[in-house]
Amino acid sequence: MEEKALQTQVAELNRKVDLLLEYVNQQRLKTNQLEDLVSDMSIVGKDIYDTAVEELDNRMVNFDLDQVKGLVLRILRNVGNMNNFLEMFESVTDLMKDAGPIFNEVVIDFTKKLNELDQKGYFEFFAETGKIFDNIISHYSPSDVKELADNVVTIMETVRSATQPEMMTALNNGLKIYGSMEMENVPEYSILKVMRELNKPEMKRGLGFFVTFIKNMAAETNKN
Repeated sequence: MEEKALQTQVAELNRKVDLLLEYVNQQRLKTNQLEDLVSDMSIVGKDIYDTAVEELDNRMVNFDLDQVKGLVLRILRNVGNMNNFLEMFESVTDLMKDAGPIFNEVVIDFTKKLNELDQKGYFEFFAETGKIFDNIISHYSPSDVKELADNVVTIMETVRSATQPEMMTALNNGLKIYGSMEMENVPEYSILKVMRELNKPEMKRGLGFFVTFIKNMAAETNKN
């Protein structure tokens, strides 16, 4: 009985030893594979480095390790800034996504408005207005424009004076009277009849207005 138990223990011990040897063998194989991989990577890395150095040398590129180190350090120092920039970029991207539909609506409304203006003839009107400026430019010389610029203040003062209410009323009355006259049936006046007409109150007021107007115009001319 004891001999059988001893054999069982020996068999169990042999099994464990076999497992241990198998594990050691697997680890040795893995170590060999890792060493082979490291060796291959070293060869590949050396080839890449040699190729890069040769290519840079052929292209006459000076590779300063101190500058590369400084660049790496600057990148590391500005990691926070780069993160802030990326966050800002993400925010702008989100804003563009949110504003996209609004922008599309604005474009659609703007297009509709342009179409409405086109239907009303605005663009055709402005195109014809351009011809007006073309005619003005082709008709007047630069010296004419210069003279206009020199006298624009006088012209504006004249226009302002002519558009005063009393002046507009007088001009309107004159146009009404002229329009009511029958130019083809104007009566003829002899000198004697003219003399009699001059004695009428309305003619005297008319002559007074005319004489006063001439005198004031002469006085204004003398001032200038």
